[in-house]
Amino acid sequence: MSPDIRLAQQPEADELLGRSPLADLIGMLLDQQIPMEWAFAGPYTIAQRLGGDDLDAHEIAAYDPEAFVGLLSAKPAVHRYPGSMAKRVQQLCQYLVDEYDGDVTAIWRDVATGKELLARLNALPGFGKQKSQIFLALLGKQLGVRPEGWREAAGAYGDEGSYRSAADITGPESLAKVRAFKQRTKAAAKAAAKKQAPAE
Repeated sequence: MSPDIRLAQQPEADELLGRSPLADLIGMLLDQQIPMEWAFAGPYTIAQRLGGDDLDAHEIAAYDPEAFVGLLSAKPAVHRYPGSMAKRVQQLCQYLVDEYDGDVTAIWRDVATGKELLARLNALPGFGKQKSQIFLALLGKQLGVRPEGWREAAGAYGDEGSYRSAADITGPESLAKVRAFKQRTKAAAKAAAKKQAPAE
């Protein structure tokens, strides 16, 4: 049975996230500089515009780059920066084809530890440490992928009962808590930067 995912807050988009690991990975890639639910609805929009109800790494990697930019740019755009994100999605899919024959689950299928899985996620194009840790936490908390030491490898994002990231969103209430946490973090970072700024 597919896990009950509520990241996009849209039934069809969430249903795709529940059954497609590639959709989850692309949603995580898109999750920057736009609201989380917009990012995680993106894979469903891409699938629709490709004329299917699922995503295929081989198809996306082989797609004409200009046409793929057009696909993400069509209104409503999949991202605030559809051009650069189209390129990133294709780079990610090309890497998956080259390294895992397009099978996303192969990233974690045979890993023994959370540390090893984090290293594999870190190697993905467009995935820095923070994004990799959030996705690792999402895998563990919501998708049942729990290699030994996964919580530790995910850092604070792996903490039980936390509301820090996409990994903790299971509905509108938890989305609001995660959003509030992010706002507090942003405000604290701004205040710290102000403190460190030299006086005029």
